[in-house]
Amino acid sequence: MEYGRLGLSDPGGSTPSQPIINTTKPRSSKKKIIFLSLLAVLLIIASTISAAMLTGIHSHTTSEPKNPTLRRNPTQAISNTCSKTRFPSLCINYLLDFPDSTGASEKDLVHISLNMTLQHLSKALYTSASISSTVGINPYIRAAYTDCLELLDNSVDALARALTSAVPSSSSNGAVKPLTSSSTEDVLTWLSAALTNQDTCAEGFADTSGDVKDQMTNNLKDLSELVSNCLAIFSAGGGDDFSGVPIGNRRRLMTMPEPEDDFPVWLKRRERRLLSLPVTTIQADVIVSKDGNGTVKTISEALKKIPEYGNRRFIIYIKQGRYEEDNLKVGRKKTNVMIIGDGKGKTVITGGKNVMQNLTTFHTASFAASGPGFIAKDMTFENYAGPAKHQAVALRVSSDHAVVYRCNVIGYQDTMYAHSNRQFYRECDIYGTVDFIFGNAAVVFQNCSLYARKPMPYQKNTITAQNRKDPNQNTGISIHNCRILATQDLEASKGNFTTYLGRPWKLYSRTVYMLSYMGDHVHPRGWLEWNTTFALDTLYYGEYMNYGPGGAIGQRVKWPGYRVITSTVEANRFTVAQFISGSTWLPSTGVAYVAGLST
Repeated sequence: MEYGRLGLSDPGGSTPSQPIINTTKPRSSKKKIIFLSLLAVLLIIASTISAAMLTGIHSHTTSEPKNPTLRRNPTQAISNTCSKTRFPSLCINYLLDFPDSTGASEKDLVHISLNMTLQHLSKALYTSASISSTVGINPYIRAAYTDCLELLDNSVDALARALTSAVPSSSSNGAVKPLTSSSTEDVLTWLSAALTNQDTCAEGFADTSGDVKDQMTNNLKDLSELVSNCLAIFSAGGGDDFSGVPIGNRRRLMTMPEPEDDFPVWLKRRERRLLSLPVTTIQADVIVSKDGNGTVKTISEALKKIPEYGNRRFIIYIKQGRYEEDNLKVGRKKTNVMIIGDGKGKTVITGGKNVMQNLTTFHTASFAASGPGFIAKDMTFENYAGPAKHQAVALRVSSDHAVVYRCNVIGYQDTMYAHSNRQFYRECDIYGTVDFIFGNAAVVFQNCSLYARKPMPYQKNTITAQNRKDPNQNTGISIHNCRILATQDLEASKGNFTTYLGRPWKLYSRTVYMLSYMGDHVHPRGWLEWNTTFALDTLYYGEYMNYGPGGAIGQRVKWPGYRVITSTVEANRFTVAQFISGSTWLPSTGVAYVAGLST
């Protein structure tokens, strides 16, 4: 991951590098709450446009600040609401400053907290985009700054969608309809993603100094805590729970429908069909061909042709070839994009950006996608920087309802950045060394092969590094029916290197392996500390019915947060249907998937 963590060196058995742990008004009516909510969304849009006009930009910490002293006495509703949060004093102070909050009920305060946080994010984006002292700064700070603008913009969008979805609708007779299970999961996902965005933004400026950092630090003040409080307030109440279960399941009111085939339900019928068809029968909107026998010659040109906020599937077919281009990114406004290649190893998107070039890890991706509904099929994403260059991302995905199908993702350290939102990977081969699957998405890898490669001398391999920082985030990594393998070069020298299933990047790190084959290169302890006792009692690492020489659990770690899962009910919490609500969106993509535990 970021900033000071340059891999897992172990000269003479040293520990891995440390994480960067771095008077009451009348009660508001429901209509007034909704009006304020919509007004806030309009304010955000206006602010974002203004920020773009001003700038022309289109586009690991775990310690928490001390809660501020209460400035005045809250109402009982505010006290009760804020008592559910991790930062109650900050929650009270901010709510008391919001118009009409002192007359609001606890139910209304859910929407008010979202509204208030959205407005603060909007202000942060506006003021950050107005910073004019970025000319001449070093490349790393510039990268961190541009990352933050993108991440703040994504957070504003996430909060706006959450606010709209969290306002219950009314029926024809005036009765308020409760939120559906799907809407609840959406809100939890978007709030979790917004919190991850703020975390990533703040990390970019860790261990830096100067005017830009000072201004950004001021702009970002309290934002993570405000989003965390929104997440806690919305998540509170209802349902059974037990240690480690995704928090979203506490509010699930119904069982997700079983899919018609092996794909999650979130994928519409047309997308399901597209993923099952050969590329020669698919009508692409744009064809990329290096030899000129297509619509365009470069992927960059193709990405420019994608409409904003498209409701229909926009398909880009990238013909066989090796493509190395700068800034390949499907941005937030580019929705429902599908890129298709001629197969693994045939269509290759590559690059060599890395942190040794004075870039943030977020900035090193050879290809990135954040637009909702992104699908990639039959291609390779690669970062060739090599192990000595440390963090170097091949593919970064922040898209909600993203699918990566039959693809290679090849790199060394930090290969696959599953950054945020809900993601599904099927029949992919992923290669790397240190933390090569990392991020804070709610993600399921199914029927994939995860290959540990030969690292640098004295390094250890770690397959995952999951960075869930808040106990209310519905995020984590689920590895289901996969193969944990070693490449030939590692196989020939595996006695000199150790490979672990994962290590905790953040305090509430969550990763499970289920029904997967593990080779003998996997160390008997299974899991590796990040730094001494950090997160060992707050993480959730689970294993369920894995097999193979590396799957033996007799010598596994004895951490409080590690568990051998024996209950099918608990294991099912990490399946496609439950963990990423896949049965509501994956079927439409046409990607094969298994909704439950059965394979």
